[in-house]
Amino acid sequence: MKIIDSHAHIFPDKIAEKASFNVGAFYDLAMAFDGKVKTLLNLGDQYSIDQFLVHSVATTPDQVESINNYISNVINKYEGRFIGFATLHPDYKDIRKEIDRAISLGLKGIKLHPDFQRFHIDSKDAMELYEILEGHLPLLIHTGDFRYEYSKPERLARVLDRFPRLQIIAAHFGGWSEWESASEILAGKNVYVDTSSSLYALSPEKARSIIERFGVDHVLFGSDYPMWNPGEEIQRVKALELDEADYEKIMHLNIEKLLNLAT
Repeated sequence: MKIIDSHAHIFPDKIAEKASFNVGAFYDLAMAFDGKVKTLLNLGDQYSIDQFLVHSVATTPDQVESINNYISNVINKYEGRFIGFATLHPDYKDIRKEIDRAISLGLKGIKLHPDFQRFHIDSKDAMELYEILEGHLPLLIHTGDFRYEYSKPERLARVLDRFPRLQIIAAHFGGWSEWESASEILAGKNVYVDTSSSLYALSPEKARSIIERFGVDHVLFGSDYPMWNPGEEIQRVKALELDEADYEKIMHLNIEKLLNLAT
């Protein structure tokens, strides 16, 4: 069966280990790997993962263009192995222009991380970004953290209500560390979620319940490399004992449909 990992972070080799360490420190979780592209490719070969959706986050507006250039260069260098998402920042000077440039670079969506970038999901500047983005590219956004207000699921719910045509993937089952409340708040709305950085903390019964709330057609497999081992994350999905058709949707069909990828 085809497998697409829909949530993986990558960094240039010269900063990868430091960047990965800093992410782990932010969450007080040990990182499994170094964040390098070569490491991810080797894991893909080892675990028969066909493609990875890769991205990185601009913590300041002046990082946006260089990160998007980097992601574009990676997907072009390893054609067919990676799907690239661009980064943006609510304070970036010309969001519309950079969205157009991201499309021209072959990038398929936008990644935002409100907790790293320090903006509220439903802030005025963010709302202006979504208005420009709606109808152009899907958005993968980190959602949920019991320690911060930036990415609360209820803030994302306001965005979903205001921009019903905006295609949004709410990472980490819609609310890292707030899985139960997130599924209650966001279920039934026009939103996708991914499994990244979630199954380690949820029983199979609880994970299946969350999937049922969102609907299996709206769930994507994601490992959150380099934090977790993609092979182990695949096993965690298999442990849910879903039927074959639902498993196939989560592992590749849903993301292919969302991004209009050739199958």
